[in-house]
Amino acid sequence: MEFFFAILFSLFSIVDPPGAIPVYVALTAGRPRPERNKIALMTSLYFLLILVSFFLAGTYILSFFGLTVHSLRIAGGMTLLISGFTLMSGKFAKERGFDKNAEKQSQDRTDIAFSPMAMPMLSGPGSISYLITQFSQHPGWGERAMIVAAIAAVAFLVWCCLRVAPFLFRVFGTGGLNAIARIMGFIVIAIGVQFIVDGLVHLVQEMN
Repeated sequence: MEFFFAILFSLFSIVDPPGAIPVYVALTAGRPRPERNKIALMTSLYFLLILVSFFLAGTYILSFFGLTVHSLRIAGGMTLLISGFTLMSGKFAKERGFDKNAEKQSQDRTDIAFSPMAMPMLSGPGSISYLITQFSQHPGWGERAMIVAAIAAVAFLVWCCLRVAPFLFRVFGTGGLNAIARIMGFIVIAIGVQFIVDGLVHLVQEMN
């Protein structure tokens, strides 16, 4: 269970569902509650499918591009560092590729569950590289099943956050959610540093 909660907490910090709440509230403003609930459910399902697919296809992605897990650790660590610093600066949406043009296009769509909510707002390069690395680091299918369970748990938490997003937005406000994002950003930076250190150590060991 310690392994499960370690993956769960790390992945939740990287995804940072509370950081997506302001965007979700803005895009669903004026929509009836049943429609908002449906969008929340579909977003969490798309999120689950995207991350599980990349997790299970991790080895094939590495072999297709001729990459080693150590190089992915370093690249993923750098991505997490950038994401962490951006979260700490309070620019969650911009870091995830949600700019003014994306906002305008999203407001014209009926279905926003897959894009921009599930991707790129919630499942992005940071979470994908993290999961591919975990797939390579843990060859046993028992551990991989625990990681899939952790992804499902984060998807459930995503659904919970979006389902009560208007309430959370009223309670915490933009300032409170930014404060949570900054805490998550610090944890993501620590994860990124650990990834880079692990990757460099293993590369040096292979060279020797």
